[in-house]
Amino acid sequence: MNRTVDYEKLSLVNKPFEDEFKKAFSRFLEKGWYVLGTEVSDFEKEFAKYLNREDGYCIGVASGLDALIISLECLNLPKGSDVLVPSNTYIASILAIIKAGLNPILVEPELSTYNISPSELKNKITPNTKAVLVVHLYGKACNMQEICTFCKENNLKLVEDCAQSHGAKFKGQTTGTFGDAGAFSFYPTKNLGALGDAGLIWTSNKEIADKARAIRNYGSHEKYHNKYLGMNSRLDELQASFLRIKLRHMEEITQKKRKLASLYLQGLDKTKFILPVVNPDYFDVYHLFTVRTKKRDELKKYLLDNGIKTDIHYPLAPNKQEAMKGILDIQNPTPIAEEIHNTILSLPCSFGSSEDDVKYIIEVMNRF
Repeated sequence: MNRTVDYEKLSLVNKPFEDEFKKAFSRFLEKGWYVLGTEVSDFEKEFAKYLNREDGYCIGVASGLDALIISLECLNLPKGSDVLVPSNTYIASILAIIKAGLNPILVEPELSTYNISPSELKNKITPNTKAVLVVHLYGKACNMQEICTFCKENNLKLVEDCAQSHGAKFKGQTTGTFGDAGAFSFYPTKNLGALGDAGLIWTSNKEIADKARAIRNYGSHEKYHNKYLGMNSRLDELQASFLRIKLRHMEEITQKKRKLASLYLQGLDKTKFILPVVNPDYFDVYHLFTVRTKKRDELKKYLLDNGIKTDIHYPLAPNKQEAMKGILDIQNPTPIAEEIHNTILSLPCSFGSSEDDVKYIIEVMNRF
């Protein structure tokens, strides 16, 4: 009888931290302070240290989407400004641009890395282009050297979507620390996942940090005095306490996922599957381990028939989403994004996965 391999089982992911979570919850109840207290401020300091940028500022917010929206709002761009964004990103990146009153312009990714193509950026810039939103997809950093040069030469703001790249690096520098702001998600499935929604902004700019702190709290620095049109987007104390616990184990989490990825990279048949590229300039954290094949749907069914659950990130391009009709230019072809969306498959590579699980998956896949 075939074994069963879950794609992601959060109860297994969080099991090692259960005792610490329970102690943290008891302290939380005893303290009686639930919003914007010392757990949040301590986590903000600790995450800045994790990024190796204690010279900057961290601002905890309610979700990764809010982190993106607030980051963009804090750039003070003229309404309707164009923001360049990868054509194969998750829809949250594009929603954030729209919610901030800006205009998303799709830029094709590199087929090898799935990240925004620096060479394509110059083909999309116009006088209305004011910013670039890069997405470090699947746990691999973008080519930040070329992107930062492009932004500097064209006087563009730069925001990083780091929802999937906690701890990923380009030439030794951690994602989220290259641009004007870095936006992180701590959704439960992320490498650093809360037990609910949570997010954070990092910036080296004090003005951005001050405005972001106000916007997350109804636009207020001082109670009942509102400087900005803000929102309620505060990282709560309980999630911050859980994140502080898991942050102390991030090296262990990252190394486990890198180990599982190395088994895939060594064991999968490269004549059958297109595997993630590996380059010494990039420290990959494998939030997702993806393969590509023209027979993606057949492979997904074959694996499920053998007890192996997988996922697709993502089955539908942003410009094909019903919500984007009349917003994104659906007439402008995005063939590289389409190729990725039609062929990509995410394999189990969770902190809760075992090496035996991965070896079994490799064995089954190589028989496909």
